[in-house]
Amino acid sequence: MIVAHTLSDFRKARLGLDRAGRRRVVFVATMGALHAGHRELIRSARSRGDAVVVSIFVNPLQFGPNEDYARYPRPLEDDLAVCEEEGVDLVLVPTVSDLYPAGRQVSVVAGTIGSVLEGSSRPGHFDGVLTVVLKLFNLVRPQVSLFGQKDAQQLACVQRMVLDLNLDVEVVGAPTVREPDGLALSSRNVFLTPAERSLATSLSTALEKAAVADTVVAARAAANEVLDRVQFEPAFELDYAAMVHPASFTEIPDDHVGPALMLVAARVGTTRLIDNAYLDFPAPPHEHGEAFA
Repeated sequence: MIVAHTLSDFRKARLGLDRAGRRRVVFVATMGALHAGHRELIRSARSRGDAVVVSIFVNPLQFGPNEDYARYPRPLEDDLAVCEEEGVDLVLVPTVSDLYPAGRQVSVVAGTIGSVLEGSSRPGHFDGVLTVVLKLFNLVRPQVSLFGQKDAQQLACVQRMVLDLNLDVEVVGAPTVREPDGLALSSRNVFLTPAERSLATSLSTALEKAAVADTVVAARAAANEVLDRVQFEPAFELDYAAMVHPASFTEIPDDHVGPALMLVAARVGTTRLIDNAYLDFPAPPHEHGEAFA
């Protein structure tokens, strides 16, 4: 495994993959603090191509002024050990000054899809995500890139950017990996106390209840029943619980039929957590005696 800490070293190593005939490069972008969910992404990447490239970079552009950029975990040696164990070929560990040179002016704007939900709660967040992802795509030149479905809005924004900017890369969503208690794996879970962790599972429980409902109204009611139980807990502050179209992230009506995406976000203690679930609402059955068209 090659670890490149400078862009010049990375470019040389990336060229080496081409010269070795390893043409199908699969890329996994991370902010480090790698957990079992990242391992699954890397394993899926390994099965999809000739070489796996991973980036480890805590991107300052996607953090707001009052968010946790400074305390975000950065266990680099542990992360590199995970990459080695999972058979990664090349790891890029750039510095902020390398990726964002002095006087930088140009950024990607996420547009409407990046302005709702997480984009509304964290203004500029998805602009920062897309800016760094585009830079990384230009450096890595992957044929395929994997992103976790836990960050569903991020995945949708990246896919929209690829479509709108005619980028030659296939962006694939990988299923969310969960703890035994249902909590979605996140690098921020380490900040939760045992009591906060118990509250945090309300997010996944609400999604589970919604997923077995057969109408939008019933799904919303089932999720709200769970979330209402913790809304007065001092350590739990719900940001949103929304049901949207998976592609546009616009709110769906009560009579919606077909695929939908339910997303939840909350602050638990000092930690902000997100989760989501894909739902599918069937058409209502025909009433007795109704004629077919």
